[in-house]
Amino acid sequence: MSYPSKYCPVETTLKVVGGKWKTLIIWHLVDHTKRFSELKRELPLITQKMLTQQLRELENDGVVSRYVYAEVPPRVEYSLTELGKSLRPVMEAMCSWGKEYHDMHDRPAAASE
Repeated sequence: MSYPSKYCPVETTLKVVGGKWKTLIIWHLVDHTKRFSELKRELPLITQKMLTQQLRELENDGVVSRYVYAEVPPRVEYSLTELGKSLRPVMEAMCSWGKEYHDMHDRPAAASE
């Protein structure tokens, strides 16, 4: 991969995991291998087409692996690769930050004196 003269690692990270769905998919795969239908159930607002597209992109970027079992009907499972697992601290930090942000903005406004 060639980098532009003003290379920004954050931009690279966002290219791989950015967007509404990729981080959520990664979060749901952090501890468990999941079938497509399980991911779809855990992300009810994502369309089947979008889930397929996002999983393919994550697979192409080396973050997610796809394993197809030679069964009828075929069974497909998704899991994080070693590279994908290395995102765990990033996901946990985002979770922690989100909780703090939510708590800070969910408090009732202090009565003005």
